[in-house]
Amino acid sequence: MSTLPPDNDPFDEIVGAETDRDPDLAVIEAGSRTLRAQGALPQADVPGRPEDPALDRALREVETELAGRWGETKLEPSVARIAALMDLLGEPQRSYPSIHITGTNGKTSTARMVESLLGAFELRTGRYTSPHVQSVTERISLDGAPVSAERFIETYEDVKPYVEMVDDQQEYRLSFFEVLTGMAYAAFADAPVDVAVVEVGMGGSWDATNVIDGDVAVVTPIDLDHTDRLGGTPGEIAGEKGGIIKQGATVILAQQPVDAAQVLLKKAVEADATVAREGLEFGVVAREIAVGGQLITLRGLGGEYPGIYLPLHGAHQAHNAAVALAAVEAFFGVGSQRPDPLDLDTVRKAFAAATSPGRLEVVRRSPTVVLDAAHNPAGARVTAEAVGEAFDFSRLIGVVGASGDKNVRGLLEAFEPVFAEIVVTQNSSHRAMDTDELAAIAVEVFGDERVQVEPRLPDALEAAITLAEEDGEFTGGGVLVTGSVITVGEARLLLGRG
Repeated sequence: MSTLPPDNDPFDEIVGAETDRDPDLAVIEAGSRTLRAQGALPQADVPGRPEDPALDRALREVETELAGRWGETKLEPSVARIAALMDLLGEPQRSYPSIHITGTNGKTSTARMVESLLGAFELRTGRYTSPHVQSVTERISLDGAPVSAERFIETYEDVKPYVEMVDDQQEYRLSFFEVLTGMAYAAFADAPVDVAVVEVGMGGSWDATNVIDGDVAVVTPIDLDHTDRLGGTPGEIAGEKGGIIKQGATVILAQQPVDAAQVLLKKAVEADATVAREGLEFGVVAREIAVGGQLITLRGLGGEYPGIYLPLHGAHQAHNAAVALAAVEAFFGVGSQRPDPLDLDTVRKAFAAATSPGRLEVVRRSPTVVLDAAHNPAGARVTAEAVGEAFDFSRLIGVVGASGDKNVRGLLEAFEPVFAEIVVTQNSSHRAMDTDELAAIAVEVFGDERVQVEPRLPDALEAAITLAEEDGEFTGGGVLVTGSVITVGEARLLLGRG
């Protein structure tokens, strides 16, 4: 039975209207107004479009203004512009302590766990993460939830005069990401928050977020990504990412390649920072598969935390949880100012409530459709391993839409052992790799007989679901949609999530 409607002009019109927008601003509606698949599961905290037409128009106006600025893929390595904006705004980022998170993969999931832990200990939190899955308002969260469209618009209008002043003074206008960073820091000060959890956009040293003095600096696993801007080895990339380590801070290091670890430890010594390393000062003691996630025991800076239910799949998420716990312990002074561990029941409650949309997220049953935003080889490898562990698929069909500036061959090679067949497609971003180009690489990796080409994402989802159902509804076929955050965001909407 067909699960998605046939080709229709309204969908093409919506996609066409969205294609010219910056991918980091495009709240991809294509499908949210035209498609609703059956079997949707409860939704995570990802906002949709405002229902009020006037409010929706106002948000679109803000998005349009932001779209006229440099997107996140165009950078001029300097913090001069964001520093000038912060000065005009009265240095809002100095009004609260911060936990600053960098790394190659796992930043957003770690940030969300840190936020959940801090909230469980009754602290008011602000979280700034990127990119968004569906709505730009996701990037700025207060008290564990994305800011409302109203608050997002108000914050933009508040900072807009100061943004224009900086634009007039600087050689280059503030970028999209710089304006959003300024908005986040201003919103956190206005709330006010007790602590900010801030994810780096790219790198560290010259990232726009790096005008904060993070009391705790977190480095998730470093691998090769953005090599044209950050360096060609993990060690070179660590040199950029280590720029968030501030004088006297506490540094929480996830497991790292040897050359990256050496660079980061040297940075820490230079900054007279205290270091806690995964596998030595903290880590994952045990883990076992559980319904809807996993049961883990973590060793923190203050002792052991057994019996933690984490409703996220994969060994990588258990390691992210260990890093998040150590970061929060360090923030509270566990292991230095105070000897006792955090309250176990509160820690358990916080992790049980953790979510990470678009990260091995199940959005449909019969057949099961899983979304994962893996977009580089390292992310693809951990996703492939986690899918095999968490799901008992007899046959897994991949739907892949990737960006042209990524190591697409490496990504496909990581998924080749777990995909029975692959449907290559294209999202609506101008950064998306052309379907024919992606298909040519896929044929080299998978062989012609395992590759199907569907340029439109709804057709690709339809084809993959049909392939998963080929041997019958209850035979255990599944679909994994991956390759790009934008592809995942669009698929989420097409499948009725948002």
